[in-house]
Amino acid sequence: MRSGAKVAVIGGVFAVVVGGVGYGAYNVLDGLGNSGVGGGTDTKATSAEVKTGPVTEEEITETSKKFLAAWAKGDTAVASQLTNNAADAESLLTQYSESAHVTKAVITAGAATGSKVPYTVKATVSYKGRTKAWSYASDLTVVRGLTTGHPLVDWKPAVVHPELRDGETLETGEASTASIEAVDRNGQVLSKEKYPSLGGILDELRKKYGGKAGGTVGIETWINSTNADGIDKTLLTLAKGKPGRVQTTLDSRIQSAAERAVKKFDKTSVAAVEPSTGAIRAIANNPATGFESARWARVAPGSTMKIVTAAMIIQNGLGSANGSVECPSTVPWEGVTFHNLDEFSMPAATLKTAFARSCNTAFIKPILPLGDKRDTALVNEASQYFGIGHEWQTGIGTFDGNVPASQGAETAASFIGQGKIQMNPLNMASVTATAVGGSFRQPYIVPKSLDNRTFAQASPLPGGVSAQLKEMLRYTATSGEGTATRAMASVGGDKGGKTGSAEIDGHATSDSWFTGFSNDLAAAALVQSGGHGGDAAGPVVAEVLLAGP
Repeated sequence: MRSGAKVAVIGGVFAVVVGGVGYGAYNVLDGLGNSGVGGGTDTKATSAEVKTGPVTEEEITETSKKFLAAWAKGDTAVASQLTNNAADAESLLTQYSESAHVTKAVITAGAATGSKVPYTVKATVSYKGRTKAWSYASDLTVVRGLTTGHPLVDWKPAVVHPELRDGETLETGEASTASIEAVDRNGQVLSKEKYPSLGGILDELRKKYGGKAGGTVGIETWINSTNADGIDKTLLTLAKGKPGRVQTTLDSRIQSAAERAVKKFDKTSVAAVEPSTGAIRAIANNPATGFESARWARVAPGSTMKIVTAAMIIQNGLGSANGSVECPSTVPWEGVTFHNLDEFSMPAATLKTAFARSCNTAFIKPILPLGDKRDTALVNEASQYFGIGHEWQTGIGTFDGNVPASQGAETAASFIGQGKIQMNPLNMASVTATAVGGSFRQPYIVPKSLDNRTFAQASPLPGGVSAQLKEMLRYTATSGEGTATRAMASVGGDKGGKTGSAEIDGHATSDSWFTGFSNDLAAAALVQSGGHGGDAAGPVVAEVLLAGP
């Protein structure tokens, strides 16, 4: 131990005070600087000395203990040499005390699972007389060094904090923008603690509108973001500024239902919009932090896209909701054969019953007569009437769907939501809202009067098209043969739905999609690798709709 260091026991945990800055560790280990496992990238060994093979249980325990103890003591030089990237590790670990102003840390390791060791950090952050406790959990993985053969911590920024990514840094100081108090449509306060899925959205609203809302800055600990939008993430508030009030279109009751619903399955996202206005009433993801699939996913929507294809068929005079269509088990298209699930066929189908049973061939075969127009027909329909691919000005960043021009078999695949089509739940909720409302109303989360932005526009669906689409959606959610009936059984009122399953390259299980409406609320959900739409995504949408009007 360094000369002059003081040792005290805090709750059975050794705390070490070095150079006037206190750090704590679950254990103070002897010989940290002479452990024989350091020297991650600058220690050479002869080939005879280099150990190979997986790290052992003993090596995992010993290396993780020594790394965490060195980090907790503030000995960044020793801690970084216990990693496989000493330079990056020392830089970020130094920032932990110098930029993030962490003045004390107690790190407690949990039981290892394989080579992964979880731990909790209980730290104290101090800045200009303001002090606050900060706790969180993360993990590290022990690997064998490529050149030394020594067991080393596999370095990544998430070792320091689970939300840190490459190139990002931690900082404590006066915030760059004023905080906000975001409220829902009824004035209820929306916080990331109560609504975890809104964390990224609230940070974005703060960056865009904090200065317009009349708030003052506080003192915070945050992550300097490397995202393209440059939105920093607040981790801890030491002193609150005066928040500015930002009114949103969200509905806290529907948002609560969405937060619960996405927890039913891993990798789940859902969005809900109001057809009569385009107002976003809820948006949620599981996991709640990280990539927000509900507004950023770019994946095939499967058979939920048949809503747009049906509109295209009706508008081009190729069929109608109650008109006869062919639904054979297979259909050829320019040398490629397309199939129905389990090769089913319907001998006497209408477009409505084919939609209800999600017959793929019935949404491909009728389009053959379009000839040269068939490669662009769906592109035009999605853009001109459903607003897909336009630049939506929602108040937050979103991916606004993509239905690109295609050729050959990809054209046929696009009619059933495969090929190059890219959508997310917010896009598909808007598609359903347009179908039942008759006109595209751009989704938005804050009123356009807040910053005078211009909403995207699209043409109203021609007369009678919306009524037929709504009839098809209702039948799919209420009839004995509809694939959405079981999932929507608990939803009352005027309702409709559509299932979808999308095959993704490299995934053993298809993505599960579901979109539906009840009264004046439309919602869509995606469960990645969730299987059939009605089984996974269906219950998610139903729970959200049940909270609606």
